[in-house]
Amino acid sequence: MDLMGMMGKLRDTQLKIEEAKKRLDTILIDHQSNDGLLKVTFTANTALKSISIDEKLLEDKEQLEDYLILVINKAVEKASEINKKELDAVSNIDIPMIPGMEDMFK
Repeated sequence: MDLMGMMGKLRDTQLKIEEAKKRLDTILIDHQSNDGLLKVTFTANTALKSISIDEKLLEDKEQLEDYLILVINKAVEKASEINKKELDAVSNIDIPMIPGMEDMFK
């Protein structure tokens, strides 16, 4: 096994992962309730960027809370899927994994 070559591949992969994480900050995921009364935007790194709430929802606290939970969870799920696909694509390297190094690729 070529240790220097393997370390080079690890460094390259780590750089690609960092670049992918920066790129994921620029990918926006919009999601809204079925009736359009609540809209949220997240980055693919699951950072909340905006929330838009229709005036109608402000009249019913319980309904608003339910909407927030449903819409935010769905948007985070979409963002997480995109995040995983992107990071899996760049972290797929062809070297044996050294115990304890798994955390480098998260």
